[in-house]
Amino acid sequence: MILKIGCNKIIKKRLFGRGFFMEKKDIKKSVYDFYDKIAKEKEKVSVDVDKLNKSLGYTNEDINNIPKGAQMGLGCGNPKERGKPRPGEIVADLGSGRGMDVFLASKAVGDTGLVIGIDSNYKMIEKAREIASKNGFKNTEFRLGEIEHLPIGDNTLDLLISNCVINLSTDKQQVYKEIYRVLKQGGRISISDIMLKRELSEQIKKDPNIYGT
Repeated sequence: MILKIGCNKIIKKRLFGRGFFMEKKDIKKSVYDFYDKIAKEKEKVSVDVDKLNKSLGYTNEDINNIPKGAQMGLGCGNPKERGKPRPGEIVADLGSGRGMDVFLASKAVGDTGLVIGIDSNYKMIEKAREIASKNGFKNTEFRLGEIEHLPIGDNTLDLLISNCVINLSTDKQQVYKEIYRVLKQGGRISISDIMLKRELSEQIKKDPNIYGT
């Protein structure tokens, strides 16, 4: 594998077969298109999302507190449990989707706290705002933006969480720079994500949808 961090023209990851490089803009489009279909409900996961969430460490109480329509089965862990948001804190969730982890964290921070969901897909943001309004959440905000360029001021957050999203970025170094920028001194991060433990098969490497899944 060849990787050059911070390259703006071509992400040099040899993932799609010998000598084939995929441009950054094409990777971003592939990822966006995949999640846009999810947002528009043209595609859904084919598993029982409650069972999946239990396997990832969510409790029955957590699952009962998730508003209808907010969970999509796209996570790979439970960043709230590790991060343990506290009353009165300001928290952000990178790649918040329809807001599942935002709504769970909002219970922990209470009326004096705030949880901000960031997503690059407007349909996701729109749906999350609709769910928040219908269920009376007053301490949540959903903002359109990329995780490489967070719509959050400097030194704002007590805690930043993310659930299986940073792996989708074509510029992870920039993501972590942004995380550092928006955290207060002594702020915390809790990230659930995936990484390769062994080489992918050639069939998977040649599939551009791998970035979205």
